[in-house]
Amino acid sequence: MVLVDQLTKWWALNALADGPIVVVDGFFQFRLTFNSGASFSMFTQAGPVIAIVAFGVIGLILFVLGDASHRIEAVSLGLVLGGAVGNLVDRLFRGDGAFSGKVIDFIDFSFFATFNVADAAITIGVILLLGATFLRRT
Repeated sequence: MVLVDQLTKWWALNALADGPIVVVDGFFQFRLTFNSGASFSMFTQAGPVIAIVAFGVIGLILFVLGDASHRIEAVSLGLVLGGAVGNLVDRLFRGDGAFSGKVIDFIDFSFFATFNVADAAITIGVILLLGATFLRRT
C-alpha cells in the first residue's frame, strides 16, 4: 500500500505540475494540492504533532495486528497502517524541517475534499473494521 501511495504521489507531482486533468467536468479531476494539516486541511500548522500522533497510531496498529482473529480485521488494519505510513512518509521527507512536510493530495471530487491513495486506504480500512465489528456483534 505504501508503495502504491508513493508511486501515485510521484505521478501526481509530475503529471499535474502544469495544472489539473479534468476527467468529468464539474465532478472529478486530478488536481495537485499540498496539505500541511489533517483531514479536510484542519490543523494546518500542526504537522509535527500530526506526525507524532501517526507514529503512535502505527505502533498501536502493529500491536493490535498480532491479535487479529479474522482475516477482515487483518486486512482492515493493514489498510489503515499502510495509509498512515504513506502519509507519514510525506511528512518526514517532503519538508524543510522535522515532520514539516506536506501530504500530497490529488484526487478531487467537486463535492468532497481532495485526497490521495493513503487517505482512501485509511477510510476503507476503518469502514471495513467498523462493519466487521458490527456484524460480529449481531
